[in-house]
Amino acid sequence: MYTATAGIVLPTTIIGSLPRPAWYTENLGRRDFREAMVDRFFREQYLDACSAYLRDQETAGIDIVTDGDCRFDADVGGHNWFSYPALRMDGFAGAHAYRTQGGRAGMAHKRGHILHDILEARVMPDLVGPVGRGTLHYTAVWKAAQRLTPRPVKFGTITPELVAMAVRDLHYKDIRKAIMAVSDALNEELTELANAGCPVIQMEETQIHLLAAKGLADKVLNPEFMVEVFNNTVRGLRGKTEIWCHTCWGNPAGQRIFDFQPSYLPAIPHLNRVDADVVTFETCSTGGAELEAICRGVADGKKVAIGVVDHHILQVETPAQVADIIRRALKHLPPERLVVSTDCGMGREGMSRRHAFHKMVSIVQGTNIVRRELGLPEAACLAADDRFSMVEDH
Repeated sequence: MYTATAGIVLPTTIIGSLPRPAWYTENLGRRDFREAMVDRFFREQYLDACSAYLRDQETAGIDIVTDGDCRFDADVGGHNWFSYPALRMDGFAGAHAYRTQGGRAGMAHKRGHILHDILEARVMPDLVGPVGRGTLHYTAVWKAAQRLTPRPVKFGTITPELVAMAVRDLHYKDIRKAIMAVSDALNEELTELANAGCPVIQMEETQIHLLAAKGLADKVLNPEFMVEVFNNTVRGLRGKTEIWCHTCWGNPAGQRIFDFQPSYLPAIPHLNRVDADVVTFETCSTGGAELEAICRGVADGKKVAIGVVDHHILQVETPAQVADIIRRALKHLPPERLVVSTDCGMGREGMSRRHAFHKMVSIVQGTNIVRRELGLPEAACLAADDRFSMVEDH
């Protein structure tokens, strides 16, 4: 069900995370969100940071905003994106360094590589009992942001397979059972979130495309099973809210995790089977190499979100570059089915706030160029309004 993107042609958004303000020094740690919001120092910093994230997006002119992943702690490589659910869901306990736990989520690198540094800093609990939703408090997290802006706030969550693959399973002792248990618990949590009125729920980094592209699939973990997991996690939600399926090639600390560029093409038939309204693709970092195949391949009834700025680099794309990618996509897809986005999140120890802000400004300015060409309404972009420049004319 289209909610946030309904009635907007070429809506703009970001995938999720934004760089933390330097003054945002409080962390959740192992507390649950509602407990931490009783702490006046955390509450003040959290709400101020969330407001800053939202205001930056509004000033840029972004249509569908996020809370910048404000709930995640300032840790190495943005690891709290992985650990937030496991630290709060029922069935998890303890703390073990990644290298001793036998988890599957992550790629080994030798000492001296930045990704080794990131994996070395990962500490995760064990899966020791039946999984339950615990104290995720997704609804409270979304409400804290949505009440600060009239624009639709998109809520993103990690997919269940990445939670289960990142821990040592001492209970189910079967990776598929563990994944489905996390999926069932997340569905319960997301159902409450959708019932509360959240306009967009984004499932982040399904492993469908990675398993299809890398040839890592086996009888246990494969794209077919990952489609089943995705659809189980969002079952019953599409009649209540808009569901997005985010595909990503990874960006801890703004790093590429592959020494080659994987292809989306083997995954498109599988992605057409996910119970989602929008499927996102990283297309800027590849120079739009697979734009035609993606736009032609994604089934009618689904919208396509293309990345028009690269989250790995500090160079800010120009509005003309953004407009060029959009035009290329529109050769193969009607504007009503196209969403304009970042490739992935710009937080997770990736870049400065200023870089991220101006990338968002370029997204809106570039989209406005194309909107103007198509005779569509343009978005207000206060950041690019010459009336408010502080540079003197003389």
